[in-house]
Amino acid sequence: MAEAHQAVGFRPSLTSDAGEVELSAPMLQEIYLSGLRSWKRHLSRFWNDFLTGVFPASPLSWLFLFSAIQLAWFLQLDPSLGLMEKIKELLPDWGGQHHRLRGVLAAALFASCLWGALIFTLHVALRLLLSYHGWLLQPHGATSSRTKTWLALVRIFSGRHPMLFSYQRSLPRQPVPSVQDTVRKYLESVRPVLSDEDFDWTAALAREFLRLQASLLQWYLQLKSWWASNYVSDWWEEFVYLRSRNSLMVNSNYYMMDFLYVTPTPVQAARAGNAVHALLLYRHRLNRQEILPYEKIFNTTRIPGVHKDHIRHLRDSRHVAVFHRGRFFRVGTHTQSGLLSPRALEQQFQRILDDPSPACPHEEHLAALTAAPRDMWAQVRRSLKTQAQEALEAVEGAAFFVSLDSEPAGLTREDPAASLDAYAHALLAGRGHDRWFDKSFSLIVFSNGKLGLSVEHSWADCPISGHMWEFTLATECFQLGYAADGHCKGHPDLSLPQPQRLHWDLPDKIHLSISLALRGAKTLSGNIDCHVFPFSHFGKSFIKRWHLSSDSFIQMALQLAYFRDRGQFCLTYESTMTRLFLEGRTETVRSCTREACNFVRAMEDKEKTDPQCLALFRLAVDKHQALLKAAMSGQGVDRHLFALYIVSQFLHLQSPFLDQVHSEQWQLATSQIPVQQIHLFDVHSYPDYVSSGGGFGPADDHGYGVSYIFMGDDVITFHISSKKSSTRTDSHRLGQHIEDALLDVAALFQEGQRLKRRGLGEDDSGHSRDSLPCHTRGSRAPTTATNF
Repeated sequence: MAEAHQAVGFRPSLTSDAGEVELSAPMLQEIYLSGLRSWKRHLSRFWNDFLTGVFPASPLSWLFLFSAIQLAWFLQLDPSLGLMEKIKELLPDWGGQHHRLRGVLAAALFASCLWGALIFTLHVALRLLLSYHGWLLQPHGATSSRTKTWLALVRIFSGRHPMLFSYQRSLPRQPVPSVQDTVRKYLESVRPVLSDEDFDWTAALAREFLRLQASLLQWYLQLKSWWASNYVSDWWEEFVYLRSRNSLMVNSNYYMMDFLYVTPTPVQAARAGNAVHALLLYRHRLNRQEILPYEKIFNTTRIPGVHKDHIRHLRDSRHVAVFHRGRFFRVGTHTQSGLLSPRALEQQFQRILDDPSPACPHEEHLAALTAAPRDMWAQVRRSLKTQAQEALEAVEGAAFFVSLDSEPAGLTREDPAASLDAYAHALLAGRGHDRWFDKSFSLIVFSNGKLGLSVEHSWADCPISGHMWEFTLATECFQLGYAADGHCKGHPDLSLPQPQRLHWDLPDKIHLSISLALRGAKTLSGNIDCHVFPFSHFGKSFIKRWHLSSDSFIQMALQLAYFRDRGQFCLTYESTMTRLFLEGRTETVRSCTREACNFVRAMEDKEKTDPQCLALFRLAVDKHQALLKAAMSGQGVDRHLFALYIVSQFLHLQSPFLDQVHSEQWQLATSQIPVQQIHLFDVHSYPDYVSSGGGFGPADDHGYGVSYIFMGDDVITFHISSKKSSTRTDSHRLGQHIEDALLDVAALFQEGQRLKRRGLGEDDSGHSRDSLPCHTRGSRAPTTATNF
């Protein structure tokens, strides 16, 4: 989502002082350190998996194997074919009375070796099986015999239902694509947006790069891919996120919305109680490795540093940090008997809401520091840590951050458009001082019970937090529920201590920094233009009816809308996941293709017929699907070029081609919010109880950020952002173009269906169907818009 902005903004070669000293380290040393970090994570995870019994055969299975060997030995059978006798001979001789003990130890050693060999074989077999990506390339609804066989083998070797990291080590490493293929794909992607002269110049740079530098840089990447878990992910996290010195607010964070049309309860404390309880239930399942997303969701904070941040993750945290009317509180979430009930949590939040004490001087705006440029915040935090260490630790060491807002939010009947826009803006930026942007995520609870999530991007990508958010909304609404009076079910626990008010001893020199940070945060917040609208004329079911990818359908409509908005094409960033690989994160799909441009030009050409436009649209969709599948299978363009660029910086090797690549601006950054757990929601009985997705800031000062989510089968919600300071962009104007583009594209299919029913003969005016002009471009057709 927001990664497009970070990807454009990173410039490792421009840092000075300590930043460049780190980059001047020998390349081989950096590869060695990358591998070392990978192996440390593996060993840590291995030990944790062993202790929790999920590696991938539990210790209980070892005990079963050992018992079976002992039973066979008792029956005078030797399943080891003489190996146990040889092991006994190697063991120390402790005397005759310990002869039986030597036999038990030999059996235990043999069982351990056999158990380890079976696990290793399982890992190798699974890694080979999971390296097959042929299923991605098959048409929708068509499964070959080879893929069916592959799927059956995966199920056999997976055995019982795997947990979170049970087969993490069985995932294949992300392959390093051919550098010639990557450069060829890159040139193909920029051809639609460059003039002939600019393209020829770029192609000449590419040829020079392939001739002089590519082989050396590629060799280092191949070496790293063999030694480290992933050839790009650790560098992506470090250089794109942690080394970015910009404010996290708007530039790096993104938001997730509540249900669009309903609010389960208007009681703010009750909604907070159920939501926090549901989130901690999710963490409990995560700790037990019963769910599939990511390990750094909770107890995680991005700590600012000079030149580079780092991610601090705690094994556990038994409290949340709460912000309300400029004051900070520490709220315990557990007692000795376990997690607090939703009603007990509601009681604690209500105590905070009822607390009349005022904020201390400068405490109210303290969190604005987390929205400041990172170098500034890092320097101020050093002073804060010495003066207010306990309070700072309570916030940074919390499971997550909770903001109890004093204002309502969400869709209103009086002004639905403006209310949704204000809701999105409140989640993305707030007032600049009421979110702790360093936390992995902040739960925002508005005064009318509406919820939202603000997520820091460096620790993981949107599908991870989206998975958690779906679970939270479904659990707090359908499983926990609310009493008739709107409160959480159950009874208060009056024995609980009051929430702990955090006290900040702020030195005078910090006051000016807080004022400067607040001024910058308000300026950044005030410059963001957010627009959210649900498109309800049709949805996923209509698109699927035509056997099309719903994501590709939207991407082509976005190309048409952007062209109508700006009168030109631009590089388009669409994020997709590479979770098929060990420690994979994301890859970029460059959606503005030659095929997409041909379709858009045809739609704007009055002489083109509907069948011609429709044929070009299908070609554009097919091309987008091919790019999407290539990116998911590790054959994308941008992560490979990014890694090559990082290697060139380590080697102090100037490459005009790579400099050109990483100077590009993404004026249209897009992302689909996937619905991953549709089984948690009954969209037929409760169609309004579906998450309305989320959004992010624009990647370029003169660009747009667009995200979208398919709400059930018949609604698509769009989240658009841009900057008010730009005279070229307007989020509401683009929103209108998107709506018109979707209706125009849908009309193509309806017109084709109408003509198909009438037959392929002449129309009423005597002209053949092929000569029929397209409907009026850029205007919606009322006769078809309401019948989707």
